[in-house]
Amino acid sequence: MNAYKEAIEYLYTRLPMFTRDGASAFKKDLDNTIRLCNALDNPQRKFKTLHIAGTNGKGSTSHMLAAILAQAGYKTGLYTSPHLLDFRERIRVNGAMCEQEFVTDFVQKHKALIEDVQPSFFEITVAMAFDYFEKCKVDLAVIEVGLGGRLDSTNIIQPLLSVITNIGFDHMNLLGNTLVEIAGEKAGIIKKNTPVVISEYAAETAAVFLDKAHTETAPIQFASQVYQTRMLAVDQDYLSIEAIDGHGIIDHYQLDLKGSYQVKNLAGVLLAVDELRKQGFEISSFHVHEALKHVQSATGIQGRWQQLSKDPFIICDTGHNEDGIHEVLKNLNATSYNKLHFVIGAMRDKDLTHMLPYLPKEAVYYFAAPDMPRAMPSDLLREEAATFNLNGEDYFSVRQAFAAAKATYERGDLIFVGGSNFVVAEVLAEIDESHKK
Repeated sequence: MNAYKEAIEYLYTRLPMFTRDGASAFKKDLDNTIRLCNALDNPQRKFKTLHIAGTNGKGSTSHMLAAILAQAGYKTGLYTSPHLLDFRERIRVNGAMCEQEFVTDFVQKHKALIEDVQPSFFEITVAMAFDYFEKCKVDLAVIEVGLGGRLDSTNIIQPLLSVITNIGFDHMNLLGNTLVEIAGEKAGIIKKNTPVVISEYAAETAAVFLDKAHTETAPIQFASQVYQTRMLAVDQDYLSIEAIDGHGIIDHYQLDLKGSYQVKNLAGVLLAVDELRKQGFEISSFHVHEALKHVQSATGIQGRWQQLSKDPFIICDTGHNEDGIHEVLKNLNATSYNKLHFVIGAMRDKDLTHMLPYLPKEAVYYFAAPDMPRAMPSDLLREEAATFNLNGEDYFSVRQAFAAAKATYERGDLIFVGGSNFVVAEVLAEIDESHKK
């Protein structure tokens, strides 16, 4: 255990980390990743991959596809980021996190390489994931882009299929200030002669994807033009969705990921499955239905409109950009409660004008700063929020804010935790600790 902790601490402290350091940790080329993988004998070329990009929905889509493939009997790798509780959440095979010993051995064996290349935290994590999947002899790995697409470290793979989910405003300082510019970065994962599924047709960005696909002679489809999906109901266990395919055939799906935004994601997932079937993967309707009902247990995904407790009634969601917040609000509007207690934090480099104006003014806010250098001080967040008539108290830590919300809570209320992955992560960690006591 000590050796593992030392290895993780080395990665955290030695390498630039976007979640901690912001834009300075983002490398605008693939050189380091290529050097790392060359030194590892290019493990990414020794197994099949799917590549998933998008502003919102890429994490849910990645986990759903991984669950479906594993249900169908394929040994399935899954690489995602960021993690919420455990570094090893990023690297899974059939839902199981990579072993602590693997991480320890990898860092110890390749420390000289790390010192020589000087990669970012994300770059070395990508190389580590590829090495693990090759050693595990996976049949296929679902690889989620970290940020953007064109210059993302994961973009050295040659996938069987590329999937691009929603395009929205996020990380504009790195990806561009317009949806067209951002879409151009995401379209960078489209590869020559490789099918691409775009989950959601949007008039403003469609031409970007069509032009890139034409240049690469890549077959392209927009899932929302093939599958019509709509929410039927949501209860304590499942989100029920109706899907009508291009032949008019109606099917119903139950998802244990209950956020309303999964209605859009499901269309992309279903069309991706269709594409995989064309490539010889044996995936039955039963496999799809069963997997979608058990994505959380099959993959370990957390933080997607996740109910943490019934009494007190607590829900968390990692949505933190404009589109993500709109989906959070849609879910809040569909949820019954008396008073809303909103535990919120944000990063200091986040453009809050894409979040704060849309938040409910009747809520009581508990402003907090996650425990990391990039976090916006809670008093500054409170002051900024007040200009949008969002009122509440600021707290030194997320734990203090969460405790205050629980202390004020009355039966029939709702405590919502969000605004940042890292606020959600700290609350999940506290709940996890309390369950272990």
